[in-house]
Parts: sequence; C-alpha cells; structure tokens
Amino acid sequence: MKRTVLSAALLLITLCLSAQYRSGTSYSDLYDSETVRAFKAHVGDIASVANEGRRAGSEGEAAAATYVEQVMKAYGVDVISPEGGDTFGIELAGSTITSRNIVGFIQGFDKNLRDRYVVVAARLDNLGTDTLTVNGEPVRRTYTGANGNASGLAMLLELSRMLVTNRMLLRRSVIVLALGSSLETYAGARYFLEHSFSDAGSIDAMVNLDMLGTGSSGFYAFTASNADLNAVAATLGSELFPLRPELVTSEPYPSDNRAFYSKEIPSVLFTTGRYPEYQTEKDTPSILDYEDMERELEYIYQYTVALTSGEAPRFNPNTEGKSKKADGVQVVAFYDTDARPTFLGSSDPKTFMEKWVYHYLRYPEEAVKNGIQGRVVVDFIIDENGNVRDAAVTRSVDPLLDQEALRVISASPKWKPGRSKGKRVKTAVSMPVEFRLEKRDSGKGLQLKIK
Repeated sequence: MKRTVLSAALLLITLCLSAQYRSGTSYSDLYDSETVRAFKAHVGDIASVANEGRRAGSEGEAAAATYVEQVMKAYGVDVISPEGGDTFGIELAGSTITSRNIVGFIQGFDKNLRDRYVVVAARLDNLGTDTLTVNGEPVRRTYTGANGNASGLAMLLELSRMLVTNRMLLRRSVIVLALGSSLETYAGARYFLEHSFSDAGSIDAMVNLDMLGTGSSGFYAFTASNADLNAVAATLGSELFPLRPELVTSEPYPSDNRAFYSKEIPSVLFTTGRYPEYQTEKDTPSILDYEDMERELEYIYQYTVALTSGEAPRFNPNTEGKSKKADGVQVVAFYDTDARPTFLGSSDPKTFMEKWVYHYLRYPEEAVKNGIQGRVVVDFIIDENGNVRDAAVTRSVDPLLDQEALRVISASPKWKPGRSKGKRVKTAVSMPVEFRLEKRDSGKGLQLKIK
C-alpha cells in the first residue's frame, strides 16, 4: 500500500517538474498555476514525437493510453479496464489492428443514483506519420496532434482530478474514457457501448472533450439542440465564469459524441473548434493557450457536476432542434433564431432568470415546511410582439413549485422578439427554475437559496 501511494506521489511530482524543466521552457513558466503545469506535462508527453502521431493501433497510441492510465491511477480514479487498456480489434485499410480504451470510474454518493452514469470521454488517436518526397528525397512527417487531441486528454485528466477531489458532490457515478481508434471510425466508443460496458442503458449523459487548446479563437458547446442540455447551460449562466462556451446549433466536426447520440444518449461536445494547424505537422504544443484551457476546465467541471446531480436529460430526436407549430404558425427554437429574443437588452437567458424570475419568485411556505426542492423546467413561447405565452411545465417537481414557476414566467414583461431570415418569429424557450433549500444558523429553518 505504501509503495502504491509513494508511486502516485512520485508521478505527480514528475508531472510538475517535467512541465517546468522540459526543453523550450521560459521564465514565464515559473509563474504557471498547478493546473497549467499539469496541462503542459500531459500534452508534452501525449503529443511527443516519440509517440509518432498516435495512429490508431500503433505503439504510439498504446503509449499514450498507458500514460493516461497511470495518471488516472495517480489522481485516485479507479481504473476498471485491464492493465494496458481494454483492447479490441478493427479492420482498417484491409488489415486488422489492435486498439484500446482506458476506462476509469468515480463512484457517486447517492445510493439511488450511483448506478446511473455520466460518461466523460476524449479520443487517444491522431493521424500518425506519412512520407513526402521533396527534391527526390523522402521526408517523414509526424502529426503529433497537440490540440487534436492531446488537449482534450489533458482536460480529461485534470477534470478527473477535480471530480475525485470533490466526489462528495457527485450523485451519479462518472465514467472517464480515453477512446482508441476514434478519429475515423469512432471504434473505441462503439466498442465500449456495444461490447465492453454491459450497463450502457444506465448512461444518462455523455460529455465529449475534443480539441480544446485554442480558446482565444472561441469556446463552443454542441448539444444537437437538446433542450435539457441547453437548460443546464442556462442554469450555469447565473454563475460567474471567466470563460463560457457559445451554444452552437451546427456540429463543429464529427466526434465520439455521435456514437453515444446514436444510442439515444444525450451528449454534449465541448471544443474550441477547427484551427489553422488542424491535421498538419504544425499542431504542436506551442499553439496551445493553456490559460484558456484552465478557464474552460472550470466551466466543464461545473457542467459535469450539474449533470451528475440534476434530473437526467431527456432524449427526443423527433422534436429537439427542430421547428414546432403553434396555432399553425412555425415556431423557431431559441438557439436556432438568427437574432435571439432579448430581455432588458440581453439575449443571455441568465438576465431573465436573475432580473425577473429569481427576483420575483416566492418559495411556497408549504414546500419549505415539507422540504420540497428541485428543478422545474418550463417551456414557453415568445411571440412576434414579444409577449410570453403558452407556458407549460415540461419537467415537474411538485405542484406547489410548478405553479410558482409558471406564475412568475407567465407574468414576464415583454421581450424584444427573435428574428429569423429578417422577420420576427415565434420563439420556443425552455427555462430551468431552481428551487433550493438550505439551513441557516439563525434558527429560522430552511430558506430559499437562489443560485
């Protein structure tokens, strides 16, 4: 036992030292935060030239998998895949290769929900190497893939560390996945869902981390316009974050979330999007913005904790992300409008929640007395004149809380209506209203806590 603890401690020290004293360091590195130093160490190892671009099934991919496995163990994650990874064979270009997944597990505390799961995943592989003829001479090129996807793996590892440290906040359990042979076939994700993990039906949500190192160019979340996943983002909108993602309705690029989505598991892709060095030799650690990665990590951590703690997001491919009809007139989803509706001059839903909903919300006395709390989700329409109408509870907690949420939202002042193709449109909105109770030392019992 002592030897295991000592090995873990030595690995963590090595991570920090390798980040500070690797080749190419500067004096500015001495002022890096612990998280930034860890990011640099992870990316430096995973995207090293020695790993030769981590082509699916290669020794480099296996070496990166081993590194991820060792760091997970050092961080206190229970690695449940066999040593060296959960291997599987696939056919590529007429030959059979062996790839692998690393599977980590962080158990939730709630006995009623700890057998439900949130999966957080990042891909292991990249393009590998190729040979180009220049002036009649062969020139070998290595695609180290620092942003694609050593950055996502680094985020996965540091997110794992935070989740282990704060596991008392996790009602659901978290599965941490480093996925092999992802780039072309999503084979690792499909193998996990169809062969490796027998309880895939108990996965409530998936978070995909892919290419997160160029935050200065943008930070995005793609949910396939899932109303419940968007509602989680709206709830977090009331929190102060140094960096928040833009919810996008168009998929930035295909990734492993597709495999989970095909199994009707609500999935969100966090990414900083395509970048000039994408799939080139220039995708090296020097292009990464580690400080922005640290800011992204703070948001992704809070989003993941919210998924483990709240109601399970629904999956409804027949309505989510598509236009609806109201009174025979087309209604456009909030995030699909060209110009979103605004409340008090802001298109950010948190303004409506802070300036109106939580300002006028009254916690029903009977609900306080009985300790009733939870998240009520209310759907409503903002019509072409900016009026709020047709409010309805789509996720109920208790009639007392449902009625209060409906009362406040239905009484909303006018909005500036949304526009699509230059015209005012009816806009469908989904808002989560949080009712939370906390004990006060004053002896007054349970009181409303507004996030």
